[in-house]
Amino acid sequence: MIEGLPMAVAAEGLPDRVRIHEVGARDGLQNEPSTVPVEVKAEFIRRLADAGLRTIEATSFVHPRWVPQLADAEELFPAVADLADRAGADAVRLPALVPNERGLERALALGVREIAVFGSATESFARANLNRTVDEALAMFEPVAARAKEAGAGVRGYLSMCFGDPWEGPVPVAQVVGVCRRLLDLGCDELSLGDTIGVATPGHVTALLAALNDAGVPTGRLAVHFHDTYGQALSNTLAALRHGVTAVDASAGGLGGCPYAKSATGNLATEDLVWMLHGLGIDTGVDLGRLTATSVWMAERLGRPSPSRTVRALSSQGTHDTRGSQGTQVSRDSHKEQ
Repeated sequence: MIEGLPMAVAAEGLPDRVRIHEVGARDGLQNEPSTVPVEVKAEFIRRLADAGLRTIEATSFVHPRWVPQLADAEELFPAVADLADRAGADAVRLPALVPNERGLERALALGVREIAVFGSATESFARANLNRTVDEALAMFEPVAARAKEAGAGVRGYLSMCFGDPWEGPVPVAQVVGVCRRLLDLGCDELSLGDTIGVATPGHVTALLAALNDAGVPTGRLAVHFHDTYGQALSNTLAALRHGVTAVDASAGGLGGCPYAKSATGNLATEDLVWMLHGLGIDTGVDLGRLTATSVWMAERLGRPSPSRTVRALSSQGTHDTRGSQGTQVSRDSHKEQ
């Protein structure tokens, strides 16, 4: 491809623009075997913002015993909070995951404006992840969502195991729909449907989205979150886009997995997603060259290559922007808006 960019060929029935919900700094780094220094995390988030990402999930206010890699939330969030104060289209949304009311208090005290809660469509994973039943977890989230709303904060609901569970197998569509409806009733503004162990296929994705529509869940309030265990993340994303979904979770460089489901491999790589979207003529606002350089930079700090195919391809061609957030070199391969 010329200058490291795909040729844009639009397809009917797809949105003009997709909002990428970048989860690398939280969902990606929480699965690392050791804690990444807070200054590296802050620089990672700034580089992602400079690459054009406008929703970057910053951290999680969980107890350090649960996820020790994110124990530095009180130090990290103030280091990047100014990104949310940028003017107009340059402002960056910095949501944070909170598990309970104590986590919410910590987040609101630092000025977090958007929070997320993390539920499960299955009983087995609810117990493994939250040490609660599905009903108990939803009861725990109810006051969290209510207090967040009172404080003027947005609320996102993550729902894991929407397609398959390592203990229970395939998850019935009706079961997922029921939990989704309950999360919306709690006050979630957006629901992210998680394929936590990466077993979904396009037909399954389409069936779930259709069932949610039939149950009165607006597609505009849905996002999708795919893992690439069986190489289906991009095809599943395309199926969701054809159904009208315009918000997609992804992780820079394909970082991440799930500490509570060992069969879960990495998230959909943001670069792979951007390559596909730009090839379809869909606007993301993301500079693919800068994003690739950011993932190369982070991979160097983690001591291993990025699993993203696009990162590897562009890196081998030398077609990524190497300036990061502090440098001055301008690459001829910087992405131009479609």
